[in-house]
Amino acid sequence: MTDKNNTNLAEDKTLNMFSTAKKLNFFLIFNLPSAFLCGVRVKLIDSEKCHIKVRHNWFNKNPFNSMFWAVQGMAAELSTGALLLLKIKQLNCNISMLVIRNEAEFTKKARGRISFYCDQGKIIDNALDRLIQSGTSQTIFLTSKGFDSLGDSVSKFKFQWTLKMKS
Repeated sequence: MTDKNNTNLAEDKTLNMFSTAKKLNFFLIFNLPSAFLCGVRVKLIDSEKCHIKVRHNWFNKNPFNSMFWAVQGMAAELSTGALLLLKIKQLNCNISMLVIRNEAEFTKKARGRISFYCDQGKIIDNALDRLIQSGTSQTIFLTSKGFDSLGDSVSKFKFQWTLKMKS
C-alpha cells in the first residue's frame, strides 16, 4: 500500500512539474539546457494553448543579425511538446511521444522578442482519445507560429508527432 501511495505522489509531482510556466522553465534547466541557455522561456501553458518567448541576443544570433533558425525551432517545438506533455500527464497514461518530421517557413528576420504560440489543445485531446480507445499509434500535426513584438509573422513550424502506448 505504501508503494502505491508513493507512486501516486510521484505522479502528482510529475504532473505538477508541467502545470505552470515557472515550473516548466525550471524543468528546461535540467532537461533542455540548450534551450534554456538560448533564452527560450515558457510564458503561459493551459489546457488549450502554450506560449513561448525568446529574445534575440548575442548568444542565439546568426551572421545575418537575426535569431538563428534552430533557436526558433526549439521554441516552436517546445510550444507544441509542452502542451502535449501536459495533456499526457493529466491522463496519467504511459504514452510515448516523438517528433518524426518537421517543416519550417521563415517570413521575416527574427529580431527582438519573438513569441511562439500553439493553440491546438483540442487536436491533442482528440488524438489521445483515439490512442486510448484503439490502442494503435496516432500521428498528429501541431503548428507553432512565431511573431515579433509588432505582431508580424517571422516563422511558422509544423511538427508531426507520433503517439504510442508504452507496454
